[in-house]
Amino acid sequence: MKKTGFRISHTIIWTSSIVLGLLSSVPQLASHQFNALEAIVNAGLTAAFAVMMWYFNIYMLSRKSDKARKQSISYKKLLNSLLVGLVIMLGLAYIQQLILSHIDFGPVMLMVEVRGILINLVFYMFLNLLQQNYENQHVSMELERTRNDNLGAQYELLKQQVNPHFLFNSLNTLKAMVETEDRQSVDFILKLSNFYRFTLESRKLDLIHLKEEMEILDAYLFLQKARFDEGFIFSSTLDDEVLGTLIPPFTLQLLVENCLKHNIVSLQRPLKINLYQEGEKIVVENPIQLKTGEAGSLGVGLKNIELRYSHLLDKKVEILNDNHIFQIKLPIIYEHHHH
Repeated sequence: MKKTGFRISHTIIWTSSIVLGLLSSVPQLASHQFNALEAIVNAGLTAAFAVMMWYFNIYMLSRKSDKARKQSISYKKLLNSLLVGLVIMLGLAYIQQLILSHIDFGPVMLMVEVRGILINLVFYMFLNLLQQNYENQHVSMELERTRNDNLGAQYELLKQQVNPHFLFNSLNTLKAMVETEDRQSVDFILKLSNFYRFTLESRKLDLIHLKEEMEILDAYLFLQKARFDEGFIFSSTLDDEVLGTLIPPFTLQLLVENCLKHNIVSLQRPLKINLYQEGEKIVVENPIQLKTGEAGSLGVGLKNIELRYSHLLDKKVEILNDNHIFQIKLPIIYEHHHH
C-alpha cells in the first residue's frame, strides 16, 4: 500500500454499483406503465456510471499533491469530479436516448444528471472521509514510531551515560592512584563526581550549550588521561562563538569514547583526536588505528547520536571514512534559528 493511497475492494465497487442500478429502477417497477426494457437500460446505465465514478474518484484522491494536504475537503477536486461526472452522465443519457428513442430526451437528461450529481457527491464524500481516516492512522503510526525511536535513543543514551564498564575502569584507576599516593587522586575523585553530576543534570535535556558540553568532555578527558596517560592527544580549536551554539548532551563525550574504545591508544602510538569547526559543521577527527576485530564497527554511541539529530532536528550527521582518517561532522545548531 502506498503512503498516500488507500484501497477499496473491487467486490464492494461492483456490488454497490449494481445495487444502485437496481434501486434506480424501483420507481419504474412501481409504475402502472412498467416497461422492462426501460428498467433494464436505466439500471445498467446507472450501474455503469457508478463504477466509472468509483474508479475516477479513487484515482483522483490517491494522486500525490505538491502541496501539503490539509484535513479538509479539496473543493478543486470535488469540482473536477462533478464536472467529469456531468460529462459522463450526459454521454450515458445520450446512449439511453439512442436505445429508448421514444422517450423525451430533455426531462430524462435532467433526471439522470441530478441522479449522477447525487451519486457522485456520496462517493466523493465517502472516499474523502476514508482517505482522511487512512492518513490520520498513518500519521499516528509515524508519530508512534518516532516516539518509540526517541525513547529507544534516550534509553541507549542513559545506558551509555551510566556505563558500568566505564565506572569499573575509573574505580580501578582511582584505586591504583590511591595506592601509589598520587597527588591527583583528589582531583580525579572531583572530576568523576562532576562527570556523573553532569550526567544527572543533562540526561533530561534535548539540547545544551556547547560550552556546557565541553565541560562534560573536559571531565571525561581528565578521567581518561589518568588511565591512558599520554596514550592519546586531544586538541580543540572551537572559538567562543561556536561554544555559544547548541548540541545534544553527551554528543562529544560519546564520540571521544568511541575513538578511545575502538582504536589503539598507547604511548608508542598516541591517538590524536581533533575537534574543530568546518563551515557550518563541528568536526571530530581521528586517524584510524583500529584494534583487532574492530573493522567495520561504527562504535559506541554513534547510532544514538544519528537518531537524536534525525528525530530531534531532522538533520543528518556526516560520517567520513577513507581508511586513514575517520571524521564525524555535526551540524551546528544556532539557538535562535532552531529554537
